[in-house]
This record gives sequence, structure tokens and C-alpha cells, in this order.
Amino acid sequence: MAKNVTNNCFIKSPFNYIGGKYKILHQIMPLFPKDINCFIDLFVGGGNVGLNVSAKKIILNDNLIHLIELYKKLQKTPLKKVLKHIHNRIDEYSLSLTNKDGYVKLRKFYNETKDPLDLFLLISYSFNHQIRFNGSHEFNNSFGRERSFFNPSIEFNLKAFIRKLQQSNIELSSKNFDNLDLSFLGVNDFVYCDPPYLITTGTYNDGRRGFTGWSEKEEELLLSKLDKLNDKGIKFALSNVIQHKNKTNTLLKKWVVGNSSYFINSIKMNYSNSNYQIKNRNKLTTIEVLVTNYVPQITNIFHQQLSLIPLKREYNEIYWQQKTLA
Repeated sequence: MAKNVTNNCFIKSPFNYIGGKYKILHQIMPLFPKDINCFIDLFVGGGNVGLNVSAKKIILNDNLIHLIELYKKLQKTPLKKVLKHIHNRIDEYSLSLTNKDGYVKLRKFYNETKDPLDLFLLISYSFNHQIRFNGSHEFNNSFGRERSFFNPSIEFNLKAFIRKLQQSNIELSSKNFDNLDLSFLGVNDFVYCDPPYLITTGTYNDGRRGFTGWSEKEEELLLSKLDKLNDKGIKFALSNVIQHKNKTNTLLKKWVVGNSSYFINSIKMNYSNSNYQIKNRNKLTTIEVLVTNYVPQITNIFHQQLSLIPLKREYNEIYWQQKTLA
């Protein structure tokens, strides 16, 4: 049996990024290939996946330029200097759980100067720790009164995050996924994708804030890019949802069905026991999956082949069927 993996083994990002994968790392990491040469995180977001992968080289990419600039700053700046800057700013602006005026003043200062470390502090004190910009690339998230602040837990996670950035062979990139050159990749390399989910898209990636949004056009471009990787024998994994509330990602389902070498690995979002023979009729259920173009080399996690059966041409029901592995 493979070693039991828990989240205690992983670095937790200091960014509470929407859609972050920290809570399910123990499920998806064992599904990744072993002995990766170059690992590419095409949509790095908060970095929970990319910062915990073991590979000779790691490339972290995201089209949110200001986020990548912050990562670059953390990568190049001594840890003590980062912490000194943060605590000095907290004192300078009297930042707290209740001081909205101090937060607004720092936000105005950041939008004028664009110091990445100030962006980190703003995120720490903002509502739900969200990263939001307007069409002019000004940070515009509201104050997280009595909810968000730079606490000891965030500081602990930040220290581990910085050490990983500085001690590993990590390259940072801020290109749109379709513009990132992957032609140099070989069969021992691996690409991970955690894009905005087509059927759960929110205001943070709606395309009205100066950054590319996510629609069926982008979804199709990504799936086509993954097809090309598969044609070259390059392994990939795609995090996504097949169903969310009353919506179904039919584009994704048809894509998986169209290639017999693509596999669906079920992800338990609520960590409850589940029946591997499930006929899902609950329209409020979210079904999260990891699509791979290889069979994961594990023995302690069930690998699932999703049998996608069109009913009344609407794909309005999903059947899980356990697939026996050789």
C-alpha cells in the first residue's frame, strides 16, 4: 500500500486564494507522476500545488501580473527584510481588525506606488483575503473588518512559502496560458492546470477587471493545448468540476469521452465516505475531478473512470462506475 499522505506534509500558502487546493493536496499529489523533470503550474494562483511538488525545475505561471510580481519580490528579498517591511507598514498605518481608514490609506498608497509587499499586506487585511483589481489595475477589494488581519498563522505560512521560493529551482512567469511556450517539454515533464472553472466563474475572473476572463473560448483553447501535449507524450493533470449546483460542464465531459487515454480521478470535496457506485441525482452537488492522460501509479486511492451517458441529449445525470486497474 502507498504511504498515507496528510496535509501536515505540505506547505500552506499565505494566500487564501479562491479555489485554492491546500485542503485536497493529500488527494491530488499522490496522483502526480514520480520523478518529474520540469513541472509547470499553468494557473498557479495561491501556489499550494506548485510549491509542494518535487521536481528538478518548477515553473509557476499566472496571468495576474501583480501576483507574480509579488512572488518575484518574495523570491529575491531576504526573509528578515520582508517581515520588517510588513511590521513597519502595520505600525505606520495602524492596521488592525477595525481600522478601516488605515487600510484605505495603504490601498491608495499601493495603487500609486505598486510595491508588491504592500499588496501582500492589503490582501491580509482585505475582505476574505481576496485579490481584486479594477479595469485600471488598481487594487479595489474592501476592508475585512473584524475578519482579516496579518496574524501569526499567516506569518508562519509566509516564512515557509518564502523559504521554498528561495531554496528551490523555481521560475516565475506572468503570461496567459495560451501564450506560454511549452514546445521545450519532453516526456519526463509534467503540466498541471487549475484554471477558472467554467461553471463556477466569479467576479475575480469575469474579464471586466483588466485581466482575461474565462469563457467557453478559453476552455476550448486549454483543452486543445492539453490535446497537443498528449500527442507529444507529455503527461498532464487538469483540476476541474464536472457538475456544480444545477450546471454541468458538457464541454469538458465530451472532451474526456472523446479520448480513451484520458482518465477521471474523483476528488472528495467534503471528505465524507462515498459509495463508488453512485447515481448522482442531486442538482446541488459539486463533482470535482482530476483529469489525467495517464493511469496514476498508486494503490491506496480508487481510480475512477467516469461513464458519461447522454440522457435525452442533456447529460443531466452522472454515473460513477468503478474501473478495475490491472
